Amino acid sequence: MKQLIYRSQPFGFDKAMLAGILMSARRNNPRDDITGALICRHDLYLQLIEGPAAAIDALYARIAEDDRHNDVRLLLTEEVEERMFPDWAMLDDEPRSLFWSPEEIAAGALEAAGPRGLRAAFARLQRPGPGRPKPGPSLSLVE
Repeated sequence: MKQLIYRSQPFGFDKAMLAGILMSARRNNPRDDITGALICRHDLYLQLIEGPAAAIDALYARIAEDDRHNDVRLLLTEEVEERMFPDWAMLDDEPRSLFWSPEEIAAGALEAAGPRGLRAAFARLQRPGPGRPKPGPSLSLVE
């Protein structure tokens, strides 16, 4: 099982655009046995994807070529024993889980965070909390 975390800068981010991308992509991750989570806000997509190595590599290649993403940067890729988000085709979260400010991100905080710090951002999404949706049909950023 491969786990990959990348960051990118949204091109033309707004809620309607994001909802359209997510809606049209709903079918892809379950089809390819991919799970994960996305933290999104106006200045950042931070996404963890996990699944079979070939499927993860193919999805990341599509993301890197997608013109809705600027400055795509691979932050972490490694083999893992188990999924962080086994019940989610793609859990999406707007900034309540991200603890880095836009200024810190611009200064390189994500690149400096290392595997432990990056996973900590996503570990927050695993915890139930007010307003946290239950697992179910979910979404990915690439059609």
